[in-house]
Amino acid sequence: MAKSSDSPFPPALRADGVQVADLDTSATPGFDGDKATGAKRLVERQQVLSDLQEKLYANGRSGDPRSVLLVLQGMDTAGKGGIVRHVIGSVDPQGVDHAAFGVPTEEERRHHYLWRIERKLPRGGQIGVFDRSHYEDVLVVRVHELVPRQVWAARYDEINEFERGLVEAGTTLVKVAMFVSLDEQRKRLARRLDRPDKYWKFNPGDIDERAYWPAYQEAYQAVLDRTSTDHAPWYVVPADRKWYARLAVTELLIDALSGLELTWPAPAFDVEEQRRRLAES
Repeated sequence: MAKSSDSPFPPALRADGVQVADLDTSATPGFDGDKATGAKRLVERQQVLSDLQEKLYANGRSGDPRSVLLVLQGMDTAGKGGIVRHVIGSVDPQGVDHAAFGVPTEEERRHHYLWRIERKLPRGGQIGVFDRSHYEDVLVVRVHELVPRQVWAARYDEINEFERGLVEAGTTLVKVAMFVSLDEQRKRLARRLDRPDKYWKFNPGDIDERAYWPAYQEAYQAVLDRTSTDHAPWYVVPADRKWYARLAVTELLIDALSGLELTWPAPAFDVEEQRRRLAES
């Protein structure tokens, strides 16, 4: 498959062999520039991403069933919302299917845990974005023992098969696990408490969840070990530096879209005839 312009990001971010507990969350794998250089690079690459997304959308309008699904997972304050705003926000919103998965509703609890996921899958020609996802059912559910171990333990294989089916149906998965340090999370939560315009983003429960940090690290490690597959690999993004995380995810999306080898769809009409008709109108 074709790849993007020699970006070092995708291979540098593969989850293969990553140990979550030892991860340097302030690192910038695949990029040796500073914040200013990264900001400049992001603007340049956003245009590349936008152009590729337009091709994907155009092909979808012409009946191409292929899509890209960006799965964002991370602890609170990891920057998932920033990715949606600063990366996905750089492309045409008509070509984006976005879904955020919080605590399941009463209706969702009455169904299989993948039911709500299936209802939000991207249509052909779309970049789908999951802010949290089906992985909550082997992360939060595991950490807080919301179901018996034998139930959540069986979900890794089930998720692998589910994602295999998505890929076979034409969806390219870009699974991104974003990691911040415990100290960085504290700083970000404190900033929310210091700004009245950010109070709405603060959840007192986020402080409670900090006590479960080691358990979440174990749960994320299991996710990477059990569900990073050839057809749907995980990418690990150190997220203490927001500018880096946004640039890294941009590169991952460019890489995925480049791999589709998209061309502009052929017209369903005679171009010369339409030129003649237009000139005569």
